[in-house]
Amino acid sequence: MDQTSPITADDLAAARKDFLAERANVVAKNAVSSSGLRAAARVPERVAANTTTFDVEVSQGERTDQERSGRCWMFASLNTMRYRVIKKYNLKTFELSQAYPLFWDKLEKSNWFFENVLDTLDEPLDGRLVSYLLTDPVGDGGQWDMFKALVKKYGVAPKEAMPETACSRNTHELDKYLTRYLRGAAKRLRESHAAGVGAADLSQMRKEMVGDVYHLLVTCLGEPPQSFSARVRDRDDKLALSGTFTPQEFFAEAVGMELDDYVSLISAPTADKPFGHVYTVDRLGNVVEAGGVRYLNLPPDELKRVAIAQLKDNLPVWFGCDVDQSYVRDEGIMDVAALDVDGLLGFDVEGCMDKAERLDYGESAMTHAMVLEGVNLDEKGAPTLWKVENSWGKDHGRNGFDTLSDPWFDEYVYQVVVDKRYLTDDERRTYETAEPTHLAPWDPMGSLARVR
Repeated sequence: MDQTSPITADDLAAARKDFLAERANVVAKNAVSSSGLRAAARVPERVAANTTTFDVEVSQGERTDQERSGRCWMFASLNTMRYRVIKKYNLKTFELSQAYPLFWDKLEKSNWFFENVLDTLDEPLDGRLVSYLLTDPVGDGGQWDMFKALVKKYGVAPKEAMPETACSRNTHELDKYLTRYLRGAAKRLRESHAAGVGAADLSQMRKEMVGDVYHLLVTCLGEPPQSFSARVRDRDDKLALSGTFTPQEFFAEAVGMELDDYVSLISAPTADKPFGHVYTVDRLGNVVEAGGVRYLNLPPDELKRVAIAQLKDNLPVWFGCDVDQSYVRDEGIMDVAALDVDGLLGFDVEGCMDKAERLDYGESAMTHAMVLEGVNLDEKGAPTLWKVENSWGKDHGRNGFDTLSDPWFDEYVYQVVVDKRYLTDDERRTYETAEPTHLAPWDPMGSLARVR
């Protein structure tokens, strides 16, 4: 454009006249300014359609609470694992320590960050790549493949073996000071390289920096147990499990999940990601020796098919979504028809882009991980409504769980994790053998579940 277009007094007068000409605009103004946009846009009939009874349902224990942290992906992962413990030992409820993987994730992410810093020493500091790496080097967020890597290396522990601390319940201070340290460490590594320090000395600096991070984490979270005594009583108050375990031994004995059988499926309908192909995201991960992430991109109906199959086998399903879209949060309802924002405003806001366009233009990405634990099916076996286990405590939603309408699934669910036995032969072969297409670090499929 060759000329500027300032807003003129005539433009403002026309806009005001147009607004006041419609009675509905004035009513909307009064309602929204008094109660908020979402509250005024709430459609009670659609809210009422979200039932609390389900055709297929997995019975979990008491609801968990991530409190003021972005550990949703850890809670969702541990909730799929604790279900196996509850089922195996006939327990009323059970909870695995969420502080334990938090400790190791922060340590491993710090080492992953140093790895990337050393790999980009000659990249410009103000270039997109280094700027991206420095933006959020050790935030709370993550994805399933990253959690799998932590469990394979470090195992799991009962909550009593490593309980919550002030810094795990509210990770703001931990993240703030650890991030500052890591950025300072990146500065030292880059400046040392520019001054001619060799690779061996830089590697030694890195080891000392990892030691500093360990020191900070123990100070904030306590030292993770190398072994612990565990005693678990069943519904009849009989001792169902007793002994001393390392975290790896406890995972093998109590959880017994074949982690490598569980694969990550995404649904991203953008032009650069054809369905039926495998993808990875550059520089996304935590445990260096485990590598990064691996996805198979499929249409939403395929994600639903495998999720239903796993639920019917009485196993919950980890999934990632853009939780804040079309969400009646207090009531725990994810439904594209539950909020009529466009009808309230009189023009398209929520309806101005489709799913692919929202991804391409930065309007949507995976922000939160939860667990599917139920589904309603119509007479043809197609899903209509999903039951969701959240990690915001028992007072959220309806006794701690949410509901998710099937049209909402189409629009805002981006990832599910299922046993690969539910894939078709072609899908399984592609996932296991295809060379992945590499996505840029800032691709929306590289977003981390982190909503607090």
